[in-house]
Amino acid sequence: MTISIRANLEPSQCVGVSVKQQFLAKFRSVHPYKFKATPNSTSKTFPSLSIISREFQTKKFPCQKSVFSLLNSGGGLTYKDAGVDIDAGSELVRRIAKMAPGIGGFGGLYPLGDSYLVAGTDGVGTKLKLAFETGIHDTIGIDLVAMSVNDIVTSGAKPLFFLDYFATSCLDVDLAERVIKGIVDGCQQSDCVLLGGETAEMPDFYADGEYDLSGFAVGIVNKDSVIDGKNIDVGDILIGLPSSGVHSNGFSLVRRVLADSGLQLKEKLPGGSVPLGEALMSPTAIYVKQVLNFIDKGGVKGIAHITGGGFTDNIPRVFPKGMGAVINTNTWPVPPVFKWIQEVGKIDEGEMRRTFNMGIGMVLVVSQEAALRILGGDDRVYRIGEVVKGDGVIYH
Repeated sequence: MTISIRANLEPSQCVGVSVKQQFLAKFRSVHPYKFKATPNSTSKTFPSLSIISREFQTKKFPCQKSVFSLLNSGGGLTYKDAGVDIDAGSELVRRIAKMAPGIGGFGGLYPLGDSYLVAGTDGVGTKLKLAFETGIHDTIGIDLVAMSVNDIVTSGAKPLFFLDYFATSCLDVDLAERVIKGIVDGCQQSDCVLLGGETAEMPDFYADGEYDLSGFAVGIVNKDSVIDGKNIDVGDILIGLPSSGVHSNGFSLVRRVLADSGLQLKEKLPGGSVPLGEALMSPTAIYVKQVLNFIDKGGVKGIAHITGGGFTDNIPRVFPKGMGAVINTNTWPVPPVFKWIQEVGKIDEGEMRRTFNMGIGMVLVVSQEAALRILGGDDRVYRIGEVVKGDGVIYH
């Protein structure tokens, strides 16, 4: 016998309580994972149930463990349900930090005379899956560059050069050219040089027509100009720079929501003005020139790139111990794509803020004087909160 479990958030397709109880009884008899009744176990709206392989062991496949939690939960999807465990990633960083002290920032700093070289590396995650489905390959290279240069600029570093890694089973020259063109565009936007890269052809390793990407950026900053957050104080202001959409994080959850929605990528985004696929594939904003301009004018004390971990995990990374933030969530417009994701996935507000950028891709912590200057001279920024005593992020 085989069993599979998938979320189905369409009430018209949900099964009755008695069926659920019968399923759980049967499932307990064939699988060692223990279930328990939940306070809402009498609800008539819960994920539909089919059959899952008896060999599916949560200890054997820990990333899939969250699938079972759907049966015990009140309904809303989480990033963990989609197979991504942010806490596990944070734990790995902590363990690596024991072996390589000094890591953990948005970029790594290497001393070189009176300066630091600042390096960062990243990919674009499962956004690649949507590139394959939509056929949009010209901008995925911009995402690749953005994820690294946006990280290193948080230290105040000017990007110098970028290198890419492109891997596929069978090289399609025309397709690869389109991808590389996006990388070149991203480098031009961040005023750095595409210095080189690696093209790897690995037969039978990737599916036909698919590829993988990673990138590496190096920048430089004077030692006396490093933005490190050490001078952040209570009363400093948080300035948010708008995102261009989902950017390149959270796509495992996005794709889960997309599958549950039944919506096609060519259909118009509900509440938006463009097709859903186009909205999701909007390239990540590159903030390098804008941020360096703000830094040159003074008063910038800390910078957080809002990627995996969202507001909740990334903003505290730039604070000294004992400092926290209050975020006023009604101070910037949330793009329709996030509203659609949350509504369809029935995703909790806290989960959204820890997974997605929610319309703010970069946060600057600045003095009050700098805030007045920045807010008065650029209508593409928002005052989203301030620094307070405490830990973490409080939302109002």
